Amino acid sequence: MFTGLIEEIGLVNAAEQHGDHFRLSIRAKTVIKDVSLGDSIAVNGVCLTVTAFDDAGFTVGLAPETLSRSNLGDLQPGDPVNLERAALPSTRLGGHYVQGHVDATGVIKSFRTDGDALWLAVETDTALMRYIVTKGYVAIDGTSLTVVDTGPDWFNVTLVDYTQDKIILPRKKPGDHVNLEVDILAKYVERLMAAREEPNAQSGVTPELLKTHGFHKEGTG
Repeated sequence: MFTGLIEEIGLVNAAEQHGDHFRLSIRAKTVIKDVSLGDSIAVNGVCLTVTAFDDAGFTVGLAPETLSRSNLGDLQPGDPVNLERAALPSTRLGGHYVQGHVDATGVIKSFRTDGDALWLAVETDTALMRYIVTKGYVAIDGTSLTVVDTGPDWFNVTLVDYTQDKIILPRKKPGDHVNLEVDILAKYVERLMAAREEPNAQSGVTPELLKTHGFHKEGTG
């Protein structure tokens, strides 16, 4: 699990395809201070497993599913990436619960300055928008941000001056793809509501099964 608070901007050393495998090597300093093989590091919001590391950086492998759902397959040597180590039980949760499981990509629609703040609008699939609500959370390239406004297929956020210096979003331009992860709590609520409306279909519990075990609509028998 992650918090969506970016620790460091790393740089891609290599992005290589080896048969069916895709490998990323990333230059970094902060996130490798206490790293071990098998640890999880979020790269642009994607939870990846460290397969090798040294004093200059680390290497991760990407599965085909990860490539199809994220923008990591577009990375080239020299590209900057957001990095965050997995949260510890003692970590302060300054952002929100971020799993590092990207739901889809979005496209940057526009930037707009507002004093020292920067507004960012993102377009995405309408099916994903049901999980994105005003004043709710969304992770963009792994950065935990508060949603300001929403439309049928877009939403926007604002970045304060401090945040702009710590993440890669201000370096991007309209038309660029970004990784999106919606708040997992919204998905749980949706599933629970569906189960409440269709309890038998969702749980496999039928009235006959309840009766067999002595349970009745009014209570227990």
